[in-house]
Amino acid sequence: MGISIRAYARARGVSHVAVQKAIRAGRIPVEPDGTIDPAKADAAWVRSTEPGRSRAKPEKLKPVAEAAVGSVRETLKEQGLPASGSVTFVQARTAHEIAKAHLARLRLQERKGELVDRARATALVFRLAREERDAWANWPARVAALMAAELGVEAHPMQKLLETHVRSHLAELAEIRPEFL
Repeated sequence: MGISIRAYARARGVSHVAVQKAIRAGRIPVEPDGTIDPAKADAAWVRSTEPGRSRAKPEKLKPVAEAAVGSVRETLKEQGLPASGSVTFVQARTAHEIAKAHLARLRLQERKGELVDRARATALVFRLAREERDAWANWPARVAALMAAELGVEAHPMQKLLETHVRSHLAELAEIRPEFL
């Protein structure tokens, strides 16, 4: 023989409607006579209630993967929030909400056209650099005869000299590596 729904609700510090909902959802057991055994119900209530929604003192939670805890700490540190010792459910929920807000902001920026696809941008820069290189490599053949005529020298040695210096300069430029790659 247990206690009534209303008596259990008072002892638990919740409304009788909350207890009725928990019974209907199968989260707490009911005795055959319709009463509630407080010890069984309390254990079932704690097991089946999300820690953030419970007013009672939360029990020890199972260990979480260290990668997840590290991610929560990193997110909190980025926002200037304390994340020392063990990570609480509230801290994890805060980190989750921060991550959701960041993701929503990125989706909005993507839809507005403010974000650029990295692979596409890299391919575009590569194509432009190749076109620039090819234009410089072909430049001596186009201007050597004109420069030779202005200087009064033969065109072929002028072209060979220009090609040598342009290729040397292009080789120097090829050695430059951007920091972001």
